[in-house]
Amino acid sequence: MTQHIGTKCVQAGYRPENGGPRQIPIYQSTTFRYDRGESLGDLFDLNASGYFYSRLQNPTNDFVAAKITALEGGTAGMLTSSGQAAIFFAVFNTASAGDHVVVSSAIYGGAFNLFNTTMRRMGVDFTFVSVDATEEELNAAFKPNTKAVYAETISNPSTAVLDIELWAKVAHEHGVPLIVDNTFPTPINCRPFEWGADIAVHSTSKYMDGHGAAVGGAIVDSGKFDWEAHKDKFPGLTTPDESYHGTIYTQKFGQGAAFITKCTAQLMRDFGAIPSPQNSFLLGLGLESLHLRIKRHSENGQKIAEWLEAQDKVTWVDFCGLKSSKYYPLAQKYLPNGACGVVAFGVRGGREGAQKFMAALKLVSIVTHVADARSSVLHPASTTHRQLTDAELVAAGVKPDMIRFSVGIEDAEDLIADLEQALATV
Repeated sequence: MTQHIGTKCVQAGYRPENGGPRQIPIYQSTTFRYDRGESLGDLFDLNASGYFYSRLQNPTNDFVAAKITALEGGTAGMLTSSGQAAIFFAVFNTASAGDHVVVSSAIYGGAFNLFNTTMRRMGVDFTFVSVDATEEELNAAFKPNTKAVYAETISNPSTAVLDIELWAKVAHEHGVPLIVDNTFPTPINCRPFEWGADIAVHSTSKYMDGHGAAVGGAIVDSGKFDWEAHKDKFPGLTTPDESYHGTIYTQKFGQGAAFITKCTAQLMRDFGAIPSPQNSFLLGLGLESLHLRIKRHSENGQKIAEWLEAQDKVTWVDFCGLKSSKYYPLAQKYLPNGACGVVAFGVRGGREGAQKFMAALKLVSIVTHVADARSSVLHPASTTHRQLTDAELVAAGVKPDMIRFSVGIEDAEDLIADLEQALATV
């Protein structure tokens, strides 16, 4: 029976057995007992499914991952200890030393630093292109050793909207997958797999958790990318893995499960970025109300953006739900039910004016976090993106005076009142 996405938020991923616990159990255990050593051997050889050590897999984590996979419409998924780990795993699962990746320049500062600094030291090369790049400009960024394309569906913090269909088309013409970070809209407001994206990553710490309670990440495979058709590009998936007695992931697990199985069996095994079952349990609780909260976040974001746009002391507003936004047509295409609750804007006085305005807020808090039930603000140029040069800030769409306002689920009228009194100080 086909279910609507709101029903999946509540019901997907876990179905209790007769007499079993109604809520997802917390398997707070590092290890799992077996009567026969051969049973463990089969697990280590990837010849059986099950659990033996929580550094690789844990039932609580897998129940919640299954729910997120259902929400995205994928074939397989996994949780990680953070969104940053999810980004790293997804990219490193396709590209290793000597390979190249095409990346949108309008991305989260932590992801930019991961690619431009840390993964470069690991031997992976990156070319950053404008999120507004034409098809010709995108094609020009590819090299013979390009293995993936990476972008954000709504960028953090510039709120640019990705033309998913175009980027997927170009990626596929070059025989590589499109990996998208779908954190801001979530699968409630954006369905990237329906527009050609192949892999989705999330910082589940944001809207999915929704309460600023647990750091986490997720990776979901659409199951649509044919790794075997481009087997020379992806030897890690299509040739024997000697660390698992010559297992060929695409042959043994198929197109729908090869990517996540390799990501778990290799990268999680070696890097160990597993979430705690307790954090996954909290994430599962947040997911049950995701469809309700995202609707309120989006409505509030729209009201706040429209109010800000009408204020004399506000110099600019970026929000794709505004008709004045250059991303409005793309938002109508990819985000017909609303965007998210993140609004970027500037106030008189530039960087100093932004700091003064933020300090005057009473209801809204200054925090590093974004996208939870409580409204918050941040000055990205001096925090999340402070590692970037001025030129890199411009490329990422981060203006020096930018205020990232994460609109919560409070009454919009109260938020507007707080913004109004803070603007009076500028």
